[in-house]
Amino acid sequence: MKLFVLFLGLLARPQAVSLTRRFESEKVFRAVPKNETQVNLLKELASAVQLDFWHPDSVHHIVIGTEVDFQVSSYLANYVQMKLEQNELQYEILFHNLQEEIEKQFDGGSYFRKKHSYTKYNDWEKIVAWTERIARNNPKMVSRIQIGTTYEGRPMYLLKVGKETGRKKVIFMECGIHAREWISPAFCQWFVKQATRTYGEDKVMTKLLDSMNFYVLPVFNIDGYVWTWTEDRLWRKNRSNNSNSNCIGTDLNRNFNSAWGTEGVSDDPCDETYCGPSAESEQETKQVADFIRDNLAIIRGYISVHAYSELLLFPYGYTYKLAPNHDELNEVAKGAVDALSTLYGTKYTYGPIAETIYPVSGSTIDWAYDEGIKYSYVFELRDHGRYGFLLPESKIKPTCKETMLAVKYIASHILASVP
Repeated sequence: MKLFVLFLGLLARPQAVSLTRRFESEKVFRAVPKNETQVNLLKELASAVQLDFWHPDSVHHIVIGTEVDFQVSSYLANYVQMKLEQNELQYEILFHNLQEEIEKQFDGGSYFRKKHSYTKYNDWEKIVAWTERIARNNPKMVSRIQIGTTYEGRPMYLLKVGKETGRKKVIFMECGIHAREWISPAFCQWFVKQATRTYGEDKVMTKLLDSMNFYVLPVFNIDGYVWTWTEDRLWRKNRSNNSNSNCIGTDLNRNFNSAWGTEGVSDDPCDETYCGPSAESEQETKQVADFIRDNLAIIRGYISVHAYSELLLFPYGYTYKLAPNHDELNEVAKGAVDALSTLYGTKYTYGPIAETIYPVSGSTIDWAYDEGIKYSYVFELRDHGRYGFLLPESKIKPTCKETMLAVKYIASHILASVP
């Protein structure tokens, strides 16, 4: 009997995260180049050794004064550190042992859960089961729609959230286009939960759901997300094969037909910002783009959720030219970040993508904007780099609660302003 109880106890005890790729003693540096010589040093290092850029997401975006966060393998860390010091490049080490930080992301330093939780990170199996369950339990508020399949054959489910009262204005919201940004899918799940639980109690949410629908794609890059749970926690792209290359995957947020292939992208399949062989070459991109084109008559807003940096951005990314309704987009963004900051004092920066961070083409929100969706925004959620892509589960709730205020502000403006 004692042995049986012990066995049950071992089953209940959290088990360590099991990934094929380990990150023992790998480091994440933050460097701030103060002149062109130091900028060039970082670019030379990137060409000489393998650096995984966390922020900005490409070596091409490094400029004077930019905080550059990059990951270095254990056997190259000392060499990189020496080069930074020799060139008097200011730096700090954010993570001394990346594997330890990955384990710490889960409360208690480990993971083994059978149930879906809104304050924990959920793998794809839990999320897909949750989409079915929340639609079944809220038939007058939520319906599940399959809009296609991924490269590896997984169903892409979208949740339509709102009261069924005929054709309405719609906001399309997608999370998890970059696989390693786990806080992003966590927010989409939180949003649907809040919609179903606060309807009839929260005046703002009730008005929104009575008057418009939200199309929520909880995980855009499902194959990549699964890979981050089973093989490589820091995988970014999708999992499609590339012809004439052994390197896997395309950056789906560089694959849309908005000045595709021109700014802030790579044509090397081995790079994190590889834009694909052509616009909409990726199955996931094409499925989402087709769905939106089919529903353009009712979609009034587009929200893309990413991490990290605490930013609220809007078009354009592929040009420094201001969007025709720039003043309105900027005013709404200011109101949204002001609303967000009222809860915990988190200060977001806002503005056009190219001007605020760096030029980039092929993004979802530029494409949506050019398709006629004039309220298109992208969130970069917490934090500023202390945890980066490894935001602890203890931060999920506050991050989602404050972001809800900003999303509701944007949605309320769309509701009041668009016929």
